[in-house]
Amino acid sequence: MHTIGYVVFPNFHLMGFAAVTAFELANLVLGERAYEVTALSETGGMISAAAGIRFETQPFGDAVFDTVIFASGVETDLASPALGAFVKHALKTSRRVAAPCTGAFVLAEAGVLDGRRATTHWRFTSDLQERFPKVSVEEDSIFIVDGSIWTSAGMAATIDMALAMIEKDHGKQVSRTVARKLVVYHRRSGGQSQFSTLLELEPKSDRIQKALVYANANLRSALTVEELAGVANLSPRQFSRAFTAETGQSPAKAIEQLRVEAARLMLEQGRHSLDVIADVVGFADRDRMRRAFLRTLGQPPQAVRRSGRESRAPSEI
Repeated sequence: MHTIGYVVFPNFHLMGFAAVTAFELANLVLGERAYEVTALSETGGMISAAAGIRFETQPFGDAVFDTVIFASGVETDLASPALGAFVKHALKTSRRVAAPCTGAFVLAEAGVLDGRRATTHWRFTSDLQERFPKVSVEEDSIFIVDGSIWTSAGMAATIDMALAMIEKDHGKQVSRTVARKLVVYHRRSGGQSQFSTLLELEPKSDRIQKALVYANANLRSALTVEELAGVANLSPRQFSRAFTAETGQSPAKAIEQLRVEAARLMLEQGRHSLDVIADVVGFADRDRMRRAFLRTLGQPPQAVRRSGRESRAPSEI
């Protein structure tokens, strides 16, 4: 049985319990109690989440867990001698220690992230790097595994990290089945971006949104202004003006970003050659894809592929 200590504190985020649900479903899929979760806190007793819901917890004590997960919360300054001591105790006695979202600050404050790669919610990456310069903060990763320490981006990334743990413990098929029960994609790779081009463009009208969704589903096509204008039921001139006004990008630039994002995901998964990826996402050849990567990401496709391999969970390598 894998025992999990889930460390909470006043005003912690309930979203972190999405990981607990993943482990609960793994038990159902496996037909046995493969995971047992214990809620922990510095004092024990009832602890209130930010949403006001209260949970019964056990004090830290000397218990040893296979996995210890430190919850995220509203605040990023949660340091206390007892909490720091328990972080160090967990690192010595547990197989892995994890911290989704702002939980990374708890680990960083205890000094266990010094010299390691880590991530957190995009909103707090700059703060984490500034306060803890010895930590190599990667602001654009879903989750990172560095040795026995796992950190993830915020909110839904907690599920990606939990699925990766389940995959490492019980294999890909179990993880995939849990993902289906959660009704989530199985699963984003650790190095995948926290950002989405479709979300970043934020078109204001349904017409432009419809054209973007169409483009994202048909990247292999030429995707000319005339084609996209037809989808939006506008003339090419009207479409170009409306698109630029609503997104701040020209249609050509936005399509390039969508293609880079799709290519990046394929590179991180590591399953296809550069030539195949360039063709699938509509770049026509790898040289055009390389130039687009340099313009958009500031690095070539080969560097993105290496980064994806380094960020993947050990079970994938």
